[in-house]
Amino acid sequence: MPDELRNVTADPGVEAPSAVVRLIGIRSAELSVDEAISAVRDPRAGGIAVFIGTVRDTDEGRGVVALDYEAHPLAEQFLQDVAGEIAGRHAVFGLAAVHRTGSLRVGDIAVVTAASAAHRDQAFAAAREFIDVLKDRVPIWKRQWFADGTSSWVGSP
Repeated sequence: MPDELRNVTADPGVEAPSAVVRLIGIRSAELSVDEAISAVRDPRAGGIAVFIGTVRDTDEGRGVVALDYEAHPLAEQFLQDVAGEIAGRHAVFGLAAVHRTGSLRVGDIAVVTAASAAHRDQAFAAAREFIDVLKDRVPIWKRQWFADGTSSWVGSP
């Protein structure tokens, strides 16, 4: 069996990574936390861990008024690949991740990830690794707009 179809947990109740990844998206529209939760719901799951990334009003002591997110044309495929890797390393039933692009204001939701698993520790571990790897490897960049009228790019090549 190819590695990408084998779940390392060897738990017969856990599906192959391709079946676990239930919602992946890069969108300019507002994100729905409920959509991510609904996507990962599973009757076998004892818990769902959700991460909601929002636009904060300061960065390194400077006032932030807005962010502009841009994504590489292949960002969604990168996100799909990362999700498959996370599914292969964790005993989860469902994974979801959606990232926003475009102009966002303070308080807006920029990213939502969710993981369902039999137990909370499994769900939390998968959700934590998912957002960490997403931020590290998926080509999405943000331009921060500061209260003083200046801006700077974060994560751009």
